[in-house]
Amino acid sequence: MSYIEAKNLSVGYDGEVVGKDISFTVNKGDYLCIIGDNGSGKTTLMKTILGLKKPLSGEIIMGDGLKKNEIGYLPQQTVIQKDFPASVKEIVLSGCLSKCGMRPFYKKEEKALALENMKRMGIEALQDKCYRELSGGQQQRVLLARALCATEKLLLLDEPVSGLDPNVTAEMYKLIEQLNKDGVTIIMISHDIESAVKYASHILHIGENIFFAEKAQYVEKMNINLN
Repeated sequence: MSYIEAKNLSVGYDGEVVGKDISFTVNKGDYLCIIGDNGSGKTTLMKTILGLKKPLSGEIIMGDGLKKNEIGYLPQQTVIQKDFPASVKEIVLSGCLSKCGMRPFYKKEEKALALENMKRMGIEALQDKCYRELSGGQQQRVLLARALCATEKLLLLDEPVSGLDPNVTAEMYKLIEQLNKDGVTIIMISHDIESAVKYASHILHIGENIFFAEKAQYVEKMNINLN
């Protein structure tokens, strides 16, 4: 059974539909890129998958043992979030909060997990630094490490390379690609169709025309040259 199956989904806010008749599936190990014009409902769809918004119609079914608290989320950053006055270690550890329940402290296993994911993202040496002092690329690595503390199953990433320079963007795409190779299922919103086609296993295009398919079918339909 799929991790996520969306059937005839309509999404929006305040009763206004921004995306409709959306159907797709995400299986374990997939790398799904969601693309579409501004205002087509990409972020709203992602928030609906997370349960932060209710579908206006249709349904989202979770399966294959996936639970809502086993989804890691990296949202688009706001100016306020970029200026957050906490240490790298504190932010990464906060990804373990769903594991704590009512417990007001972190266990040694959770601290070890945070350290492991900081190493994985190459930010171990920054753990005592203040988040607001980091570069944009370093901040995104911190947030990825935080999301990995929440889950090893599924990551939802909302334009994770937005505002980064080309070299840092390439590094971030490589990091995400490696996570997928390590078995983490990825759903990523991207405005960068070239990179979406390069890295994704599946493409979901939403907007006036809805298209969901494996990458090869999308490339053929859109007549994209990969050379």
